[in-house]
Formats: sequence, structure tokens, C-alpha cells
Amino acid sequence: MLAVVAAVLFAFALLFELLGTSLERITSSVLVTAGLFCVALYFAGVGSRSVAYRRRARR
Repeated sequence: MLAVVAAVLFAFALLFELLGTSLERITSSVLVTAGLFCVALYFAGVGSRSVAYRRRARR
């Protein structure tokens, strides 16, 4: 999920850069920084949907 959020932030940053627009405090560099933060959280394993249970082996 965080990777998708990062992709959307990067897309908005690209549009802001190409169009030369910005909102009051939200610029393309702010969006790139937020996207990199989401990617870092994704690589750290935050928000992953992996289930941490062990399967018992029957012998």
C-alpha cells in the first residue's frame, strides 16, 4: 500500500514540475520527499500484509 502511495506522490510531483505549478506549501520537492519517505517505510516492512504465524509440521 505504501508503494502505491509513493507512486501517486511521485506522479503528482512530476505533474507539478511539468506544469510549473505549486500550492502554497506543497511543491514538487515536498511531494518527492514524501514519496521517498513512503518508499523507505515500505522497504522497512511497515504496512506489510504478511501474516506472522507458524505452521506446525505433523510427523
